[in-house]
Amino acid sequence: MKLIIIESPFKREALKKYLGNGYEVFATKGHIRDLPSKGLSVDIKHNFEPKYEIVPDKKELIKDLQKKAENAEEVYIATDPDREGEAISWHVAHILGFDENKNCRIEFNEISKKAVTKALENPRKIDLKLVDAQQARRVLDRLVGYKLSPILCKKIAPKLSAGRVQSVALKLVVDREREIENFVPEEYWLVNAFLKKDSYDIKTLLSTYKNKKYQPKNKEEVDVILENCKGKEFVVKEVKKSKTKSHAPAPFTTSTMQQDALNKLGLSLARTTSAAQQLYEGVDIKGEGKIALITYIRTDSVRVSEDAQNACIEFIKNKYGNDFVPSKPNIYSTKKNAQDAHEAIRPITMDITPEMAKETLTSDNYKLYKLIYERFLASQMSEAQYSNVSINFTCEDYGFKANGRTMEFPGYTAVYKEFVEEDNKNNDNNKLPKLEEGELLSCSKITIEQKFTKPPARYTEASLVKAMEEKGIGRPATYASTITVINSRKYTQKEGKTLYPTELGKKINDYLEKFFSGVINVKFTAHMEQRLDDIASKGEDWHHVVSSFYDGFENLIEKADASGVTMKEPPKETDEICEKCGGKMLLREGRFGQFLACSNFPKCKNTKPVVFNIKKVGICPECKSNMIERRSKKGKIFYACEKYPECKFMSWDITTGDKCPKCQSPLIIKNKKIKCSSQSCDYIQE
Repeated sequence: MKLIIIESPFKREALKKYLGNGYEVFATKGHIRDLPSKGLSVDIKHNFEPKYEIVPDKKELIKDLQKKAENAEEVYIATDPDREGEAISWHVAHILGFDENKNCRIEFNEISKKAVTKALENPRKIDLKLVDAQQARRVLDRLVGYKLSPILCKKIAPKLSAGRVQSVALKLVVDREREIENFVPEEYWLVNAFLKKDSYDIKTLLSTYKNKKYQPKNKEEVDVILENCKGKEFVVKEVKKSKTKSHAPAPFTTSTMQQDALNKLGLSLARTTSAAQQLYEGVDIKGEGKIALITYIRTDSVRVSEDAQNACIEFIKNKYGNDFVPSKPNIYSTKKNAQDAHEAIRPITMDITPEMAKETLTSDNYKLYKLIYERFLASQMSEAQYSNVSINFTCEDYGFKANGRTMEFPGYTAVYKEFVEEDNKNNDNNKLPKLEEGELLSCSKITIEQKFTKPPARYTEASLVKAMEEKGIGRPATYASTITVINSRKYTQKEGKTLYPTELGKKINDYLEKFFSGVINVKFTAHMEQRLDDIASKGEDWHHVVSSFYDGFENLIEKADASGVTMKEPPKETDEICEKCGGKMLLREGRFGQFLACSNFPKCKNTKPVVFNIKKVGICPECKSNMIERRSKKGKIFYACEKYPECKFMSWDITTGDKCPKCQSPLIIKNKKIKCSSQSCDYIQE
């Protein structure tokens, strides 16, 4: 029996379909050896060596693994094909006592018969460069988190955290908010002239004055334009005709998938990540059992294997015809700072269409699979072709323009029409009549519209992912978790799709700007990402990379700690009297939250827990007890009986405690009136 070791147990069923009876699959369920959850566990004085330990709840699992490995004729470690997966393989090999030269590591970018068979035929040694790159990242993040977070707790408030990438993501959100707060809008006006030609009413836009680009800035300028053009004919100055092509978008990377899933499907980062993971690990398909549908989901590459490309082109020929196949296969360029370790995200096979899988997929899984499938299919199709007409008109010294666009051949948009790129959607698609240069047209009307320049848009999860990728902050596997952390810790908040920094988030950012601007900034963080890449690609010593960072970072920590600068909220005086000395009790923040302490400290050291006042609003109509104001998970206020769970009455409105004389439903107070809570009852009293 041969043993295959994987991370996720959810892969087991899909993987076993391709292995046969001679294999057993064992899942580690993630890390089995790691840095402890508490304590620094990095030996700074001895070359930053990490102090790994067995994950506490994995001890029995490891015993089981060791027993199975001892009895296996061969052991292959098939953890995820990324740096973290390589590091987990290294830990597994260490625990099993493998020699570092043992060819025990296999990897596959997709769970398919071909990929799994090829991996088993080509086992390799564990790549220590990748392991070292991951160790360096883990140690760096531990040093920043465990050295910087206590400073924030000491100088701002308890239970705060900072992170090498997390704090830079927060900085992006705060900086954008400050841009918006400081933005001064500028006035401008749009002037549209509607010109008559046969049955056409051609909409034109003012664009030049005396052959120079021009946009009026105020109503006075607009009035001059209207006066000069009033009753005048417009001359066709220039007619430009052209053919343009729109190239298909590249297949998905992690970042572009997350962005499109939010923008086009409304899926949050968490939902997208969950759905993608399930599609990669395996889902139930009618008639097929549990199979994987897509390739590995953590990638920054747009590269596609030749086999997958050929299969897709053949599918396009059969379904859409030869005209939809490009003369040369589409090849996309991966960004310079990309690791390019894996292919783009694509369907494993074109044979399982989204509609075939729809019946047994969850809603999120179906929508995401359809998006990935159609994006990949479109990426291998020919260009869309358009006929364009651009016409310039003149009236006095003013220039007006009109654009028209007609699709000549749909190309990739035949597949991607639901999700066509924004720049294509926003193009002017006016149909224009045939016009000759020098032709005169009358103006039926001129419309004007006052506008103001707008500040930059606040980030959404999708646009923040895009910004992090473009600026080189973090990696595909970390975008979602980073944004989730700053939101869960209440440093940012979401309203709809939009991200706002909270006051706490702003305060943290301001403090980090004051004392740690040298390391908590976009440029330096991107530089460190490149250094981590150099460990993997060039074999640079990871200890040296960490040391070069820590030398400067340690000085910043010491200066911040020694500084008297604090952003803590001052203690708040309460009406409560100290029973020991008669002084006022102050509300203070402590390690475990708020508490009351005597204002005469240190003479009086009396402290006690805070008993928060419960806001009692209204009377329960069922048991006549008080109603208590509460908040739902979404932040909406509601009212519940204080006797819960004995009495489970609740209401979205304040209740009087009485019932409607007409229908016996609870009476509520709304808009300064007492009325029946039942929508079908019209009882109201002032």
